[in-house]
Amino acid sequence: MPESTDSPFSSQSAFKRWFLEGQVEEVGGPYEKEGRHHAHPWWKVMCLTGVDYFSTLGYQPSIAFVAAGALSPIATMILVLLTLLGALPIYSRVARESPHGEGSISMLEDLLPRWRGKLFVLVLLGFVATDFIITITLSAADATAHIVENPFAPPFLHDHRVAVTLALITILGAIFLKGFKEAIGLAVLLVVCYLLLNVVVVSVGIYEVFTHPQALPAWKNAMFAMPEVRGSPLLMIGVSLLLFPKLALGLSGFETGVAVMPLVKGEPGDDPKSPTGRIRNTRRLLLSAALIMSFMLIASSLATTMLIPAEEFRPATATQKGGEADGRALSYLAHHYLGDYFGTAYDLSTILILWFAGASAMAGLLNIVPRYLPRYGMAPNWARATRPLVLVYTAIAFAVTIIFDADHNAQGGAYATGVLVLITSAAVAVTLAVWREGAIRYAFLTIALVFGYTTIVNIIERPEGIKIASFFIGTIVIVSFISRALRSTELRIEGVELNETARAFIEEAKKGTIRIIANRPDRGDVDEYRLKEKEERWNNHIPAEDPVLFFEIRPGDASDFSGVLRVRGVQVGNYKVLRTRSPAVPNAIAAFLLHVRNTTGQIPHVYFGWTEGNPIWYVLKFIFFGEGDTAPVTHEILRQAEPDPLRRPAVHVGG
Repeated sequence: MPESTDSPFSSQSAFKRWFLEGQVEEVGGPYEKEGRHHAHPWWKVMCLTGVDYFSTLGYQPSIAFVAAGALSPIATMILVLLTLLGALPIYSRVARESPHGEGSISMLEDLLPRWRGKLFVLVLLGFVATDFIITITLSAADATAHIVENPFAPPFLHDHRVAVTLALITILGAIFLKGFKEAIGLAVLLVVCYLLLNVVVVSVGIYEVFTHPQALPAWKNAMFAMPEVRGSPLLMIGVSLLLFPKLALGLSGFETGVAVMPLVKGEPGDDPKSPTGRIRNTRRLLLSAALIMSFMLIASSLATTMLIPAEEFRPATATQKGGEADGRALSYLAHHYLGDYFGTAYDLSTILILWFAGASAMAGLLNIVPRYLPRYGMAPNWARATRPLVLVYTAIAFAVTIIFDADHNAQGGAYATGVLVLITSAAVAVTLAVWREGAIRYAFLTIALVFGYTTIVNIIERPEGIKIASFFIGTIVIVSFISRALRSTELRIEGVELNETARAFIEEAKKGTIRIIANRPDRGDVDEYRLKEKEERWNNHIPAEDPVLFFEIRPGDASDFSGVLRVRGVQVGNYKVLRTRSPAVPNAIAAFLLHVRNTTGQIPHVYFGWTEGNPIWYVLKFIFFGEGDTAPVTHEILRQAEPDPLRRPAVHVGG
């Protein structure tokens, strides 16, 4: 079955050929298809997820102190409990349910049928875009903080934070324009070096806490002096429960952890459909990453809160320079207690892992398009190429950086919103998946409610996140439906399969002119086909001696964009009927006609009756429900698929 020979990427311009070459599927990153890369030991893949997850240590302690003040360690402890008792069980179950990297979004897509599932996925993709774009901009902004605050950096950089951040994003975009392949070896090197340096800094910090007896009493006095707690330990816990949603950046690595499952090496005897070895190793990955991050979060929060004066956490404003620990609390400790040379080495490691986190996010964005939107028919042709998407994402990252003035603290709310919505959706997906498994459903329901509460609190207190997500959601939905409308006249059929009876009918029909009557299925009895044949022979002047085949399609899931057309033959009295199911009736008829032409070498003729009604309504009905004024749409699909009129199946309309 031939398809249009006009490639969306063909052009006489060498620049355009370069600009539009390279399919999105070729880009490496977390969102990989099965078998794209060699599998690796789970601990190496953990480092790949760690460039996003562990890199948050670069800014998490300072953002936590800005949010919770002296209560930061308690709020962090609550976050750790939620990580180990909430997010970890949720994503361990996601790993079991989607062992090929589909993730929780795919689980919800399967649980919610037809357009409801796809619209829900489009909304979640808006939050994915928020998460990944803010990962790029927040990581670049914090890398800038580590650059400009380094004692060896030129002083003039202090007044050009936005320019430095934009330069880092530009370098990231330029590398992807040239062509970037995710290197797991580089991720392992960066993460190992970064974690080792952090362990040294945190260990020195904890040592300083224990060797300076005044540190612990000073922290205690600072907590009791907070007007919100009124000197009550219970109020401290209560206020921390209200504040910990602001620390949700520390949960950012779980969705990526299950998305990279195709890269995790399993066992030699793994069943491809349910690879138990890979699932087990992915759970080890998730558990190890959660334990490492939990320890580092608690230790770093205690050390930075007790050792760094509160005024050094002061965020930068338009009129006031930020404190030395603003966005770089652990770096402050490294410089203060281990010297500027070690501190500079720590800064360099942090800058590199933050940059690589942005690269990982960019790769994830580039791969999220072909995973969902093309299957829905909701991606324009140019979105199949890497470089246009890189420019779009880079431009959006520029806009976000300028809007937030390269302030990592201001972007924390948007980042947390994206992360929390994804985790909440995963919790809901798992709860629905286990609902019939007994009492365990109540445990997962409780986790889902806790994450739901955390998400709502974060949105209420920091609405900028939902505003950015709403922009992405609106853009994705509008562009998706425009693309769906523009691509509605493609063939949309991946292949045609006929059973033995259907093949026999066509073999017999090719002895003469192949005449096919398109019939809207109704009762399916002899009288229906007798009346339909009489009507079409009269309206379309079909010779009485020529045999005819009936072809009828029952509408399938109209939200699906493409699929395989399976045709079966049925004998009803003396009438030969070909029956199938498809999400789009005209596209299925066109694909079947082209298949008949290709297999028989004859030009088939198809006959329709006139359709009466409002043409605009029929256009909308076709786009969203796969039906409508079938005859002219079928002709247009054939015209686009076969530019040669002499080889095009003939469409007849009588009435």
